[in-house]
Amino acid sequence: MPEIFEFDFMIRALIGGSMVAILAPAFGLFIVLRRLSLIADTLSHVALMGVAIGFVTSIFPTFVALIATTSSAAGIEQLRSRGKLPGDAALAVFLYSSLAIAVIVISKSSGFNADLFGYLFGTVLSINDRDLWLIAVLLIVVILFVVSFYAELTQSAFDQDLAHTSGVRVTATNLALAILTGATVTASMRVVGVLMVGALIVIPVLAALRLARGFRTALVLAIVFGLLSVWVGLTVAFYADLAAGGSIVLTTVAMLILSEVLGRIRDSLPSRRTLVNPADDSSSASVQELDTAGE
Repeated sequence: MPEIFEFDFMIRALIGGSMVAILAPAFGLFIVLRRLSLIADTLSHVALMGVAIGFVTSIFPTFVALIATTSSAAGIEQLRSRGKLPGDAALAVFLYSSLAIAVIVISKSSGFNADLFGYLFGTVLSINDRDLWLIAVLLIVVILFVVSFYAELTQSAFDQDLAHTSGVRVTATNLALAILTGATVTASMRVVGVLMVGALIVIPVLAALRLARGFRTALVLAIVFGLLSVWVGLTVAFYADLAAGGSIVLTTVAMLILSEVLGRIRDSLPSRRTLVNPADDSSSASVQELDTAGE
C-alpha cells in the first residue's frame, strides 16, 4: 500500500478534497456560462470576512462564513436580477466592502495567527470528521439540486430571457444557485483556502469547455479535471512537502494548459464541431446546437 494511505489525515484529505472536487466544478460550469466567474472570488472574500468575525466573536468560523457567503450570494443575485446594479458592479461592491471589513476586524484583533492563516491558504491536511460531514451534506444537496433542476439551470445559463418565456422560474433557480455557490465556497476553503477557492471552481470548467463537444460532456469533464487536480495535487504536496492548496491550484492550471494543447491538436485535425469558449458571444447558440445534435 502506498505510504500516502498509511496516514489518517491524508485519507480524510483525499475524501474531503474529492467531494469538493465534485462540488466546485459542478456549480462552476453554470457560473462560467453565465459570465459570472468572479462571483467565486467575491464570495471567497466574503468568506474571509466571516472567518475573521468568527475568530473575534469566538463563534465557529466556518458557520459564520457560511451565513456570510450565502446571504451575500442572495444579495448579489437580487441586485443583479432586479437591475439595481450590473452583475460586475454588484460583485465589486460586495468584494471590496467585505474585504474592508475583514481588514478592519483582523487589525482590531490579535492579527494573523496560524488558524486564520490556514483558512486563507487551505488546511486540507487538518480536515476533521465535522468538516467531512458538512461537505458530504452539501454534496448531497447539490446533487439533488442539479439533477432536479438540470433543464432549468441549463436554459437559464444560456439564455435567461428565452428560459423565462419558456416557463422556467429563472429568478428562483438563479437565487438557489447563488446560495448554494456561497455554501460551496465555504466548504471549499478548507481545501484550497479562501484566496484560491475560485480556481477550483473556474479552472477545471475552462479546461472542460476547451475539449467538450456538449454540455453534459463538459459537466462530466469538469468534475474529472477537478478530481484529478485534487488527487495529483495532494500526492505532490505529500511527497514533495509542499502546501496542499497551492499544489492543487497549480495542478488545475496544468490541466488547463494540457487541455489547450490537446484542443489545438484536435483543431488541426479534420473539421469537427466543438464547444466554443464561453467568452464568445455565440457560445450559447453553439452549445444548444451541440446538445441538440450530439447528446
